[in-house]
Amino acid sequence: MSPREPRLIEAIVDDAPALAEIRRDIHAHPELCFEEERTSELVARCLGDWGIEHHRGLGKTGVVGIIRNGSSERAIGLRADMDALPMTEHNRFAHASRHVGKMHACGHDGHTAMLLAAAKHLAEHRDFDGTVYLVFQPAEEGGGGAREMIRDGLFERFPMQAIFGMHNWPGMGAGTFGVCPGPIMASSNEFRITITGKGCHAALPHNGIDPVPVACQMVQAFQTIVTRNKRPIDAAVISVTMIHTGEATNVVPDSCEIQGTVRTFSLDVLDLIERRMREVAEHTGAAYGASVAFEFHRNYPPTVNHPAEAEFVRGVMAELVGADQVIAFEPTMGAEDFSYFLLEKPGAYFMIGNGDGGHRDHGHGLGPCNLHNPTYDFNDRLIPLGASFWVRLVERWLAKA
Repeated sequence: MSPREPRLIEAIVDDAPALAEIRRDIHAHPELCFEEERTSELVARCLGDWGIEHHRGLGKTGVVGIIRNGSSERAIGLRADMDALPMTEHNRFAHASRHVGKMHACGHDGHTAMLLAAAKHLAEHRDFDGTVYLVFQPAEEGGGGAREMIRDGLFERFPMQAIFGMHNWPGMGAGTFGVCPGPIMASSNEFRITITGKGCHAALPHNGIDPVPVACQMVQAFQTIVTRNKRPIDAAVISVTMIHTGEATNVVPDSCEIQGTVRTFSLDVLDLIERRMREVAEHTGAAYGASVAFEFHRNYPPTVNHPAEAEFVRGVMAELVGADQVIAFEPTMGAEDFSYFLLEKPGAYFMIGNGDGGHRDHGHGLGPCNLHNPTYDFNDRLIPLGASFWVRLVERWLAKA
């Protein structure tokens, strides 16, 4: 049985070409984290043109729109991220990035366009009772913009009962959605370990303390933390991605530096891994007579959906596209700063399928249409679908008893 057509909102479908032009304009003018001045101005101008109250400056470049109707005190937050990535685009179509080293390679331009399309419809029709907060967030790509908006009083100034976020997902068919309760994305963490030995001539290694075999022992031992220290049912990744040492083939170096990333779905597992990595590093160095400096930096916490809100989202998705087009999304070890919002408020983070890349205009690069790939592009067909979902979510959520 072929999937039924999604129940799109006709007025949003009519507006979609204009919103696609806005999306492509944002794509052509990417801005990195906390630099989204032009994008924020564009968002604020659109909201103002549609008669939507809005506030700027949260998280430096964030924008929050407010749409009210009726007398209910219930309020819902919808979030879209706005920033681009520090990478050079390989596409050559008309809306490709005009700034070398900056690219919308994760679809935040499309997320912004979908929420703008929903905002326009909600402002014009107001078929709900309560308040909608439109959260246009800066600096998701490593800057922690969600955290900074919270620090600037997001939830005090805009008191919502729940908040929701949507991200496009390449490889999932256009017209599908994906959601799951509990963890959906991992925590993101970085480590740096400096091993200091004693340099010497490589032909006379007994005169020094070689940090290289110390580093090799550490890298192997870290994997036993995953396989022997944590419970097998707890997911985690330790990836050593950089080892820097040496300047000449006949010199044992003084020091060696190891860097990498750790990903987990829970803070308890993260605590365990950080503690064991430190112990392994320091004790391994001591066993070889080397000194060790261990640094562990926690970036984003895990993104953990609240079960009731995730199930509510699933129901709205099923109404819009049919239950067979709603996927039980498999959690990924990628990270997302929407996690900070979910630590403060009930809510859910979920995916909208971006397709397989066949939507891209003539002139795209030869690589795949994957996130963080220089030939990626957002699928404009998602704008009416994503915006229709946002509107239906608002209507259903604010109608809850």
